[in-house]
Amino acid sequence: MTATPFTGSEKESFPDDLEAAIRQLKEDRNAILLAHYYQEDEIQDLADVVGDSLALAAAAQKVDRDVIVFCGVHFMAETAKILNPDRKVVIPDLEAGCSLADGCPAPEFKEFIADHPGAAVVSYINCSAEVKALSDLICTSANAAKMVRHFGDQPLIFAPDRHLGRWVAKEANRPDLILWPGSCIVHEQFSAKGLAQLKVRHPDAEVLAHPECEEAVLDQADLIASTTGIINRSVESPAKTLIIATEDGVFHQIEKQVPDKVLIQAPGMDESCACNRCPYMRLNTLEKLYLCLRDLKPEVTVPEEIRRKAVIPIERMLELS
Repeated sequence: MTATPFTGSEKESFPDDLEAAIRQLKEDRNAILLAHYYQEDEIQDLADVVGDSLALAAAAQKVDRDVIVFCGVHFMAETAKILNPDRKVVIPDLEAGCSLADGCPAPEFKEFIADHPGAAVVSYINCSAEVKALSDLICTSANAAKMVRHFGDQPLIFAPDRHLGRWVAKEANRPDLILWPGSCIVHEQFSAKGLAQLKVRHPDAEVLAHPECEEAVLDQADLIASTTGIINRSVESPAKTLIIATEDGVFHQIEKQVPDKVLIQAPGMDESCACNRCPYMRLNTLEKLYLCLRDLKPEVTVPEEIRRKAVIPIERMLELS
């Protein structure tokens, strides 16, 4: 995969060896670089920690550097700032958002909670700091069912991903979960019909899917798992061909460990575009990462009143995990 071309000021000049310059800036700034699996290959290879939301949250909790550079999306950088109020947290592109976070505005979610008195709130980490502050517990796709089980039979709101929530309801035997109607624009793009056709052409392939996918896609999967779970199974699986229903940034880590396996991304509903590639994650580029380290901006901040409330359900999740 190639990085998206830099679209900033034409007056900017960059070192001939951007990767070496970034490594030097990391050292000069006493910075740690955290990157999600959905980042470009080159950024993953430069990162100190590459992981899914749970691994990156855990890594952020243990940071001992002055600066955290987060190559992911905004809510992830916010989580790092919530856990590290005295450290500078920067992100290469401040516009790197998330459809799930954007689709669950805190004022409307607060009203939704008020409409269900007595219900506790479990929020998927893909939400804003303000929504985290309204929650009793945060979860990731890796631990969502476990976090829900923690509440026993108590009435429970799950937000913001309805597809993940529907899957968690089955896994945790909680059919009464109250779901916020959000979805991921990437995982919702996978086509159940296209996947069925692909399985006919590759009958020996194993199908691995992220639980943010629609139910008709998950019904065809051999394994439903978090991003890390998909990577681990891809490496361990005896299958030589794998059909994977998640963002194809994960292919890089799989190919490094099992280069001989055939990796096929599950088809999208629109074959004319790369709709299953997260447009927000891919806003981060090597050029923007260089400028971010050089200038220590854009900086991600969280109001202290929100941060104090949001840190409680995040730390609770990390303790229970």
